[in-house]
Amino acid sequence: MLVRQGHRVLEAGSAEEALAVARVASETIDLLLTDIVMPRMNGLELARELRISRPAIRTLFMSGYTDSNVVGQDMIEANMPFLQKPFAAAELYRKVQEVLGA
Repeated sequence: MLVRQGHRVLEAGSAEEALAVARVASETIDLLLTDIVMPRMNGLELARELRISRPAIRTLFMSGYTDSNVVGQDMIEANMPFLQKPFAAAELYRKVQEVLGA
């Protein structure tokens, strides 16, 4: 969906793979789009780890859990950008633009 909107997308199947992809990527990575609940490393931990080497990266979290559930479980903070799954393409585009400040 994001490629159709003109974004360049780097894909990873896990948090560990995302860190490896970011480590070798020579280009700027503007946005991390990550699920909150993942095995071994959750989305918040991934975002924190990526910010060490890429401090300007922005993050959009998504989850099948509701916003109140993920905030209530301390998976993310209340003010962090969040997208509830399932979502429509238009909703993803709008939220990505909002997070990127475009």
